[in-house]
Amino acid sequence: MIERLASQLGRRDEVPNIELAEYLCERKDAAGIQEIVKGYIGSDRAIANDCIKVLYEIGERNPTLVSQYADKFVAHLRSKNNRLAWGSMTALAKIAEINPQPIFENLPIVVAAFETGSVITVDNSISVFAELCKASNGYAETVLPIILGHLQECRPKEVPQHAERASVCFNSNNACAFIEVLEERLPYLATTGQKRVTKLLRTLHDLQED
Repeated sequence: MIERLASQLGRRDEVPNIELAEYLCERKDAAGIQEIVKGYIGSDRAIANDCIKVLYEIGERNPTLVSQYADKFVAHLRSKNNRLAWGSMTALAKIAEINPQPIFENLPIVVAAFETGSVITVDNSISVFAELCKASNGYAETVLPIILGHLQECRPKEVPQHAERASVCFNSNNACAFIEVLEERLPYLATTGQKRVTKLLRTLHDLQED
């Protein structure tokens, strides 16, 4: 499978990597995916960069096929290779719904990446945190304050997208907390952002009334 990666074909685009992800998904090729995981954790930078792309594209299409590799994705959040760091958080965002336990067990590593990572890392961190909150009330006790604190403090232009990412964990128990934070931020958002957040607020008010 490694020979089908973009870097091994002398390509600078991601099309071969996406096509490989689609191929592996269609065949549910566990052995082929394992080969890609070995390339991801290997020392060749170009191959590793291609492999994480393949892995999170698989996660987008069929997260079950890569959910067992949660620990490896967590470990690479601390990579000095930024491509692997944010790519690994992207992969975790794809699999958190079906395999949250190893992610929660390594929450300090995930939070550290969230606090120091790139914009893409932060974006996908919110999705990871939201899925953890959705998975368990016990997880939510620890993780929900992280989401709410971020929505209180992040740049106004980030509020709509990150609130939308968090919306998968909205429920009647946390609706009031989200409403309080989002209504506080609402006046400071651009018009389009206000429309997006207002839509979420309607959902939250409906949950509150149920």
